[in-house]
Amino acid sequence: MAHYTGYKCSLCNKEYLPASVLYTCPQCGGNLDVVIDFEHLSHKYQPEDITSRNDFSLWRYLPLLPVDDPGGEGTPLHHAGWTPLYSPPQLKRQLGLNHFWLKDDGKNPTASFKDRASAVVVSRAREINAEVVVTASTGNAGAALAGMAAAIGQKAVIFAPKTAPQAKVAQLLIYGAEVILVDGNYDAAFDVTVEAALEFGWYCRNTGYNPFTLEGKKTAAFEIWEQICLELEEDSKPLCVFVSVGDGNIISGIHKGFKDLHALGWLKQMPRIFGVQSEKSAAIANAYFANTETIIPVSATTLADSISVDLPRDGIRAIRAARESGGAYLTVADDDIIKGISELGACGIFCEPAGSTAYVGLKKALSTGMIFEEDPVVVINTGNGLKDIKSAMMAVQAAPIIEPTLKSLKQHLHL
Repeated sequence: MAHYTGYKCSLCNKEYLPASVLYTCPQCGGNLDVVIDFEHLSHKYQPEDITSRNDFSLWRYLPLLPVDDPGGEGTPLHHAGWTPLYSPPQLKRQLGLNHFWLKDDGKNPTASFKDRASAVVVSRAREINAEVVVTASTGNAGAALAGMAAAIGQKAVIFAPKTAPQAKVAQLLIYGAEVILVDGNYDAAFDVTVEAALEFGWYCRNTGYNPFTLEGKKTAAFEIWEQICLELEEDSKPLCVFVSVGDGNIISGIHKGFKDLHALGWLKQMPRIFGVQSEKSAAIANAYFANTETIIPVSATTLADSISVDLPRDGIRAIRAARESGGAYLTVADDDIIKGISELGACGIFCEPAGSTAYVGLKKALSTGMIFEEDPVVVINTGNGLKDIKSAMMAVQAAPIIEPTLKSLKQHLHL
């Protein structure tokens, strides 16, 4: 287990002891960073100590994580992470990029990026003997928590908006979590989850609230480092990472992962991180464009439910992820998000709207001269398309219905 020295507030820089069970900073309410002891790690480990491991999951990076191995070998908990990397030739040609990859986190055990955070939070819950873990979710975070918790017999309670896609609600129920649908949006579910955790002593997994969620999400950066960065030429341009953004915790986690590797001296060139939001849920992008860290809530109406957030809970760190890495923010239209689903599908990749958002953001960056053909680029698909069949069907024409005869088939084929 990585030695961590405690927590540090991302806003006021106040530090707290590692034994504290804390969420946000008690002094200013800012998000807390888990502080890793890099000096200890740099003396004990070298990159090959990680890259030579036979564990092809996020737990291959256990020395860099602030939790113990939670056990559960042979279960989905130990198969989160180490997701595949694709580089479809036809997509490279269409985009006009010499070096392009898509990292498909829809291949995680519960089919989304959120398995990373939930696996680490469940491990933390076991360490502190938490009886119940609770979270608010539009679907993916809840499904991830429910699945990871079920793997080791941990009780989980999930609050979700009643408008959450039925496929995601079904996952919550199948995994055996106690599911409570809220007559309100994600932000309303978030608030009642925090209140319930304080009232009943439950351990709260909420994204942008529990600092250990970031520690799980940073493992995607570790994998990108190992799968791409170590293979790039030394004189290559910096890798450009495109990721969709809702509450801001995924992009913040990826940024922290790269910063951790850089602090260890294992990452020589920091990647540029590009956050992509729907025009209908763009509170963080709006603040970035205004050159401020003041996040003004919006009334989110995007069909990409995974990134539909009125008040992002990790907005400031999300802005800094793009700004400090030399990246940027982009906003895209929902109509283009839907089109992106079918374009990626034509390459054999089935993504939910949030995953398409990152890809469409890359297309916009190319068309506006932010990215060039020689830039190495990776797009992160954060969830499988089966999570949201309604949106997927909007991206295609409905299948025809014919009589089960050759004559009917010929008529359909105009033969």
